[in-house]
Amino acid sequence: MYSRRDFAKTALAAFPLSALAAIDSKINGVQLGVQTYSFRDRSVDDAITAMRDIGLGECELYSPHIEPRMPRELLRQWRLGVPFENFKTIRKKFDDAGINVYAYNLSFRDDFTAEETDRCFEMARLLGATIITASSTVTEAQRLVPFADKHKMTIAFHGHSDVKNTNEFATPESFAQALSMSKRFAVNLDIGHFTAAGYDPVEYIQAHHDRIVVLHLKDRKKNQGDNVPWGQGDTPIKPVLKVLKEKKYPIRAYIEYEYRGADSVVEVKKCYEFCKETLV
Repeated sequence: MYSRRDFAKTALAAFPLSALAAIDSKINGVQLGVQTYSFRDRSVDDAITAMRDIGLGECELYSPHIEPRMPRELLRQWRLGVPFENFKTIRKKFDDAGINVYAYNLSFRDDFTAEETDRCFEMARLLGATIITASSTVTEAQRLVPFADKHKMTIAFHGHSDVKNTNEFATPESFAQALSMSKRFAVNLDIGHFTAAGYDPVEYIQAHHDRIVVLHLKDRKKNQGDNVPWGQGDTPIKPVLKVLKEKKYPIRAYIEYEYRGADSVVEVKKCYEFCKETLV
């Protein structure tokens, strides 16, 4: 089991001496970054080192990087009892590495209690995030309206490709339902999943750019196809990046490495080079 002592020990391990210069990964006006899920094979310390080495100065922090992996009810109890000081320590690690935690990825589901939900918003705030990204449900979105208002924080709903489940975010209509509920709700558009679900991410971005805050960049094939190395699928990654550049949309574009590759650091670096070559 992952104890509080273990959490604190991990949190103190990286970058203990002095803060490093902030990393600039904005290319021709497009803010690039990474979803730390891309480094799911590594600890948070190693993920920070990888981001620093690659040159990525911004991230969406995947909650399992700092939460224990345990059964649902035990995780709830951990969230209710973990000292908030631990999250300040985690934030300092990113600050000292010159990396901005723009969003915290924590997926609210229908079994969250009110107390647990409040605690999750506080965790995000202490990590320095201004946005929570969530693979959630339409019904849960309705419940979250007063919490977003209370904590004055944006929730950006992440979509997948399960268009048959109307309670999951996958279709433009499901996103529209959430956006109509609150001005604090936004979209975290995964362009790979959106393509696999049968939709055009470029068209959607142009129509809804004012409510999209973060993109996940990945390449998938159409018709619920596989995740594949960039350039081998049907996802219009280059046109998406170019429309961000040309239209000057203030939407973050984050690499999410999900295909099968040799090494996560090597593959994320390849994806970052792909983005830079497209944006120059």
